[in-house]
Amino acid sequence: MSTTIDQLGTRSSARDLSLRRTVDILCAGVAGFVLVPVFLIVAAAIWLQGGRPILYSQLRLGQNGTPFRIYKFRKFRADCDDRGSPLTMEHDDRLTMIGRILAATKLDELPQLWNVLRGDMSIVGPRPETLAFADCFVNGFEEILEHKPGLFGPCQVIFRHESKLYPIGASVQDFYREVIFPAKAKIDLAYYSRRTAASDIGWVLRAGYAIVMQSVIELARKGRSGEATT
Repeated sequence: MSTTIDQLGTRSSARDLSLRRTVDILCAGVAGFVLVPVFLIVAAAIWLQGGRPILYSQLRLGQNGTPFRIYKFRKFRADCDDRGSPLTMEHDDRLTMIGRILAATKLDELPQLWNVLRGDMSIVGPRPETLAFADCFVNGFEEILEHKPGLFGPCQVIFRHESKLYPIGASVQDFYREVIFPAKAKIDLAYYSRRTAASDIGWVLRAGYAIVMQSVIELARKGRSGEATT
């Protein structure tokens, strides 16, 4: 009897994964097609300000701890590399003018739709961590790696303005390891063990609303700054 129940559970889990993958492909494909003009505008802005490369890639921890290469629009100066801080601060001097807008609106994340199509990421899932913080996945937090990382999710919304949380004078990486990462991990563990399709949609809508509103606010602020200097 228990064997039959286990088999049914395995089949149900396989169906859920297959359905989730189908939804990921459809959503990423449609979003990529609709957002082509945005891709072109952002790419042109980056190129006009600082030339190539347009995209930035970095190794991140994927499902089951397998590294994969994540793609973003470049928001740092072209001469910056991975030897700097793995975290982006609010007034990070590596950010270009366009990069500050991308960081504020999260438009630098758009190329990760390609990661979703490839199967590295999902539309909804824990944020993929950099290899610099791989040592944080201990004492139960390693369970987060059982889930495919995603573009959207509770932590992506709750910690949207993470760069503003760091106290002045504190070690940025130590504060992330000791305070922010554990807080994120506990939220992810609580959510992804009980997630539903409806709750995933809810977080996507919240994230989309936050991105749109922040983009409007940022563009309005830049517009006022431009008027003030003329």
